[in-house]
Amino acid sequence: VQLQASGGGLVQAGGSLRLSCLVSGRTFSGNVMAWFRQAPGKEREFVASIYGSAGKTSDSVKGRFTISRDSAKRTVYLQMDSLKPEDTAVYYCAADVARSGQFMYWGQGTQVTVSS
Repeated sequence: VQLQASGGGLVQAGGSLRLSCLVSGRTFSGNVMAWFRQAPGKEREFVASIYGSAGKTSDSVKGRFTISRDSAKRTVYLQMDSLKPEDTAVYYCAADVARSGQFMYWGQGTQVTVSS
């Protein structure tokens, strides 16, 4: 499984970005897909996940971020609205192909920087 994340960038607080994660090399529909992030000096944290059409988000981004997937395009999206400076981090997409709770496959990360 190969994951390619894209869509990061620099945005002002209150702005929006949409991250994309293209999945190749394996059946897409049966995977649990997720986004994590890691800010400088901090541990990696869960942001959102989706299985089928059922998505969930962490409390820190609830109401601002939305995860979705397009099976035809083999792509998972993270729509990020009302961005805050504390959302600044490298964002990683990940796949749990066995639905075991273990994310064995990771993308390369995409930088999101939110200026105040």
